[in-house]
Amino acid sequence: MDLSAINPLVLITTLMIAATPILLAALGELVVEKSGVLNLGVEGMMITGAICGFAIAVETGNPAIGMLAAMVGGAMLSLIFAFLTQILLANQVATGLALTLFGLGLSSLLGQGYVGVKPPSTPKIEIPLLADLPIVGPVLFQHDMVVYFSIFMVVVIWATLKYSRLGLVLRAVGESHDAAHALGYKVVRIRIMAIMFGGAMAGLGGAYLSLVRVPQWVDGMTAGAGWIALAIVVFASWRAGRVLLGAYLFGGVTILQLNLQAAGVNLPVEYLSMSPYLITILVLVIMSAKGGRAALGAPAALGRVFHASS
Repeated sequence: MDLSAINPLVLITTLMIAATPILLAALGELVVEKSGVLNLGVEGMMITGAICGFAIAVETGNPAIGMLAAMVGGAMLSLIFAFLTQILLANQVATGLALTLFGLGLSSLLGQGYVGVKPPSTPKIEIPLLADLPIVGPVLFQHDMVVYFSIFMVVVIWATLKYSRLGLVLRAVGESHDAAHALGYKVVRIRIMAIMFGGAMAGLGGAYLSLVRVPQWVDGMTAGAGWIALAIVVFASWRAGRVLLGAYLFGGVTILQLNLQAAGVNLPVEYLSMSPYLITILVLVIMSAKGGRAALGAPAALGRVFHASS
């Protein structure tokens, strides 16, 4: 065992890359749940975005177009969920689980011709002056655009939810859809838009997996990332800033277990590989046990069906 082989600077750099797909998906789910909708189909939307982004990037030779296609693919899949739950009033939990299974099957079908294909590389962007700083420059300011976009979206979503009228309306719908409807707000329309935003963010997270982090198409490559994103929203008590911390925490656990394996830590590989998921369960248990603090942060109408005539 040689822990000196682990470079902390490289660890931080790879941590940011590993956390980005989870962060994007969790931010999208945060907005969805703030509107009062529980979408358990994040995993399905991520894997659909992964194959859509990968296929379009390979065919066009442009990873940016692939990323956009992934967002469209994720949003279109989420639109199925929105139609079933908001128009037909189907059960949100059952529909979300079905969406995940559907996304996994669809991606497997679409990805058959792309196994072993190498996608075009996604260029890194060096921020002027900051990228030249010693130590922190290469670690923090020499990443691709999606890493910066994910951090930017944390700030945008936090500010929107806290200070804007749009955020106020979204939170009002999530807290009491009946009261929001009485005030004249289009509850169903608002929730559908939130669901599509969440789908687009999850799709982008999936594309980042297949185009940057891996980069290749592997059947079922999300490997539970969507479920971790769902757990992070609870861990963060539905706050954007804490979502960032949670995503980086779980990204760090994932990268650390890989580095420990490379350093020859005398533990079975299976234990290290399942550590991120054990941490996910542990965090949810702790958050639920501390006086219900996580439950207090949840939108009051989360998961409840809205009908305009009720």
